[in-house]
Amino acid sequence: MKLRQLLPALCLAALSLSAGAAQYACPDLSAARQVNACPTEEELKHTYTGFCSDNAKAYAKETDTCPRYEDYRAMKNTALWESGDGVFDGYVSCDQQPAKVKALKASGMKVVKQGSITKLVCSYPNGINFTYRTKAACKLEDDKACAAGAANCRATCD
Repeated sequence: MKLRQLLPALCLAALSLSAGAAQYACPDLSAARQVNACPTEEELKHTYTGFCSDNAKAYAKETDTCPRYEDYRAMKNTALWESGDGVFDGYVSCDQQPAKVKALKASGMKVVKQGSITKLVCSYPNGINFTYRTKAACKLEDDKACAAGAANCRATCD
């Protein structure tokens, strides 16, 4: 193959590789929306009784939340939310007012590798996390800038 034929092919290949990288920032929750309904108190009490009366769970010591209904309710009284663009999602307590959730600002971002999945986890006050999951490799672009303020956090995934 001649150099004149090879050069355009190499340029095209380089462009296609760089076009595959995507940049992510923590979502602005003002555009976030609740995806599913919160469980009713009746549903929570019913599932508490079923979960905590399961002998297999008791023998496996998987009933840490069972001694008190309030602990179980705090864990299970959640609804799935997603960012305005649908890229990030997270479970939010149904005890939190939607307007207050939408006013929260990100407090940090981290990259978590979990098997073949990479998660970009954006932290917000009150223990709220919104997560993007991908099989791509991701990294924070500037750890120091991110540590200085969550508004500076960006991650690139390719």
